[in-house]
Amino acid sequence: MLENLLNEDMGKLILRLTVAVLTLFHGIAKAMHPESIEFIGGLFENIGLPAVTAYTVFIGQIIAPLMVILGYYNRIGAALITFTMLVAVLLVHTGHFITLTPQGGWGLELQAFYFFGALSVVFSGSGKYAVKAD
Repeated sequence: MLENLLNEDMGKLILRLTVAVLTLFHGIAKAMHPESIEFIGGLFENIGLPAVTAYTVFIGQIIAPLMVILGYYNRIGAALITFTMLVAVLLVHTGHFITLTPQGGWGLELQAFYFFGALSVVFSGSGKYAVKAD
């Protein structure tokens, strides 16, 4: 009976939507608050890259999530989200590797969720519920 409830493609869709929709909210927030892009630009300048590089965040937090939501070149979109999270951790969160939140969680648990969730989508693919299934 439980076998009838198992649906690998639905599981992939739920994972895709969870990671991508939540990432998309971060991208929309950055688009609505240009000062956040200025802040990110400053971080890139600190490591020797031009501040304009900060605008690539829109690829990783708006375009890539839309690709994953739609299942259109899903693995590429998920890889872009994974890379975006890696860059975010290296630029902003390196000091949180060995910290705990006040609630006892890992200091990087949210970033880890996005990173490993997107990485899971890279390896698992879109499933059949996609514009262009892979």
